[in-house]
Amino acid sequence: MEAIQSATYNPALYWGITATTGSVEKGKRADLILLRANPLENIDNTTKIEAVVSNGHYYPRQELDRMLSEAAMMASK
Repeated sequence: MEAIQSATYNPALYWGITATTGSVEKGKRADLILLRANPLENIDNTTKIEAVVSNGHYYPRQELDRMLSEAAMMASK
């Protein structure tokens, strides 16, 4: 839990923006990473990304893989 808080709530606390970000609550920004497994059971589960919600847009795993492939192709040019 401490590792997750270090990446989410603690930065919001440091920057003084906990009213709008840093935790999942009604009225706050809803950028989320949805995982396939519980990161509290094993921190390596943070790499098991199933989907992302960013700026109100839902990106399922298939679209994330497509975006990664496209970025890799562009980087290799």
